[in-house]
Amino acid sequence: MGDKPIWEQIGSSFIQHYYQLFDNDRTQLGAIYIDASCLTWEGQQFQGKAAIMEKLSSLPFQKIQHSIIAQDHQPTPDSCIISMVVGQLKADEDPIMGFHQMFLLKNINDAWVCTNDMFRLALHNFG
Repeated sequence: MGDKPIWEQIGSSFIQHYYQLFDNDRTQLGAIYIDASCLTWEGQQFQGKAAIMEKLSSLPFQKIQHSIIAQDHQPTPDSCIISMVVGQLKADEDPIMGFHQMFLLKNINDAWVCTNDMFRLALHNFG
């Protein structure tokens, strides 16, 4: 990892941590959000840690497994990191579905937190 830029190292570490928490105990995800964080989940907007955690905790599946296909990270002019993830997920006994997720990470008091999170299933049903 030492040959990658620092923003890629931080972004990759965050992505690994996020999906490990999501797959094993998504109630623990509250630690990565702050009260100013925003989540857009399939077009629905949620603002603040409490609203985000209420949404993530209420998702209608018992178990989920994410598989990351690709991830890209960039530094922003204001010292944040933007990360984009493309992957697949399997929830309960549902078929495997593709997804896209974007995170904006900000360093606050020497900890990286997610200020913005956007998620969409990659469904190709445009009818």
